[in-house]
Amino acid sequence: MIGVYTLFKKEILRFWKVSFQTVLAPVITALLYLLIFSHVLEAHVQVYPGVSYTAFLIPGLVMMSLLQNAFANSSSSLIQSKVMGNIVFLLLTPLSYWEFFAAFLAAAVIRGLVVGCCVYLVALFFVDLPLQHPLLMAAFALAGSAMLGALGIIAGIWAEKFDQLAAFQNFIIMPLSFLSGVFYSIHSLPPFWQQVSRLNPFFYMIDGFRYGFFGQADISPTISLTVVGISFLALSWLTLRMLKSGYKLRG
Repeated sequence: MIGVYTLFKKEILRFWKVSFQTVLAPVITALLYLLIFSHVLEAHVQVYPGVSYTAFLIPGLVMMSLLQNAFANSSSSLIQSKVMGNIVFLLLTPLSYWEFFAAFLAAAVIRGLVVGCCVYLVALFFVDLPLQHPLLMAAFALAGSAMLGALGIIAGIWAEKFDQLAAFQNFIIMPLSFLSGVFYSIHSLPPFWQQVSRLNPFFYMIDGFRYGFFGQADISPTISLTVVGISFLALSWLTLRMLKSGYKLRG
């Protein structure tokens, strides 16, 4: 396990050395969303009985920040290594593709959880949040960050330059994040768009995570956790297949 730990430590230090950019910046972005949307909609929107719109918004922002940063950690590390040419030093090590996957995934999960926790702690200055099902909340946080960490590895392997990775983020990750119910309940949508929202795996992560706080959700948390778990296993299988074959990693 020395090799896995070393690669994991390298990935942790990589984002921690620039924590102003990788941790503080996402927290400030989430805080801006919170201030703007809560100021505009607090007096006009109440999604769940007895839950203010600001309180409703915070779990969505926490999970969105967690997911985006877990994806960013693994994807940016791989594309940087490929563009700079130092990916060869990782490929020459005796690490198996399983160990390679585990180290990158674990580091992505850590960054996602660190950013998510920071957003949550800052948000507590604005509103007191209940925490009715902390274990369920933790399960969705871990499963969500792991799922996006695996997706980040896939994107990092697929992309050959920063422009391609940016396109992946702008046309896949960002739309799925913003259309997942972070700022609204899907029950406020027309029936057709409610069904479309149910095809978005990000919706299940955010809805289940929000259930951990309020004990209320748009869909059963059991269904949400099942969908997230299946999605993570499917992405992990695809990632391991790509790593094992050396797709776009070995010339």
